[in-house]
Amino acid sequence: MPSTILIVDDDAGGRYTLESILEEQGYRIEMAENGREALEKARQYLPDVILLDVMMPGMDGFEVCQRIRKDPIIAEIPIVMLTALDDRKSFLTGLEAGADDYITKPYDRYELRARLLGITRLNRYKKLLDERANLEDAHVQLLAAYDATIMGWSLALDLRDKETEGHTLRVTELAEKLARLIGIGDEELVHVRRGSLLHDIGKLGVPDSILLKPDKLTDEEWKIMRNHPQYAYNMIYPIEYLRPAHDIPYCHHERWDGTGYPRGLKGEEIPLTARIFAIIDVWDALTSDRPYRPAWDNKKTFEHIRNQAGKHFDPQVVELFLKLMES
Repeated sequence: MPSTILIVDDDAGGRYTLESILEEQGYRIEMAENGREALEKARQYLPDVILLDVMMPGMDGFEVCQRIRKDPIIAEIPIVMLTALDDRKSFLTGLEAGADDYITKPYDRYELRARLLGITRLNRYKKLLDERANLEDAHVQLLAAYDATIMGWSLALDLRDKETEGHTLRVTELAEKLARLIGIGDEELVHVRRGSLLHDIGKLGVPDSILLKPDKLTDEEWKIMRNHPQYAYNMIYPIEYLRPAHDIPYCHHERWDGTGYPRGLKGEEIPLTARIFAIIDVWDALTSDRPYRPAWDNKKTFEHIRNQAGKHFDPQVVELFLKLMES
């Protein structure tokens, strides 16, 4: 798309002289014959450069320049002032008014073309940088909105089950600490956090009569309950930005010895983040009160986790978990 030049001059001959100099350069030319029209067309076309004559009746070029600089919509448009005045005072007045460059008449057409080429290139580059910055800012805001939505979902899940209220935030914080200790970098930690917050989202597909049952579940009820990781996968995987976080909701009930669910994965077939989270999830569950049993103390819970190394849990992750908790 060609750069747009707005020529502002009360003299028709001056406007068309400039047009004849610039039209061969591929610019889109717009014209204004006074200050009021210049301000209107500047807002309408948002030109890449304004060529602004100083000596105009009514509103002179200095005042037009000052008004442009005070208007947030057009304030950053480059302005080149054109005048027959060749004195230091006029030059300084133009700069004080906000002009970017100053050319005296009669001007050399090659010099004018060269200056405009430099200004339009810089302005185009600035616009590209501004657009990129705006896109990056919009991306950050969008991700923040996504993460706020995830947080809302996780809180809703906790509220659904009063007995586990606060569980999601506790396990998320601890999972992030353990993942960092193991060496997972910041980029992947984002997915650890999202996956932890959503680890039980599949339970939305489990009837309350089963999920909130205070007694031991029947075999048939356990079969239904164990579908919740698959429900989580079905919900999360189609959402592209959440796809890297699906390992925890989908795989945190797998066991190191292959006896877990939903797929019976074994050893390092289980994603590392799910192996990390599995320990955290069990730790928090055992150290919290449940309708069917009181909370275990730390010593008993540590002993259980040690005993499950190589069975339920990855032995190396168990070692690092115990190191983390001891510290």
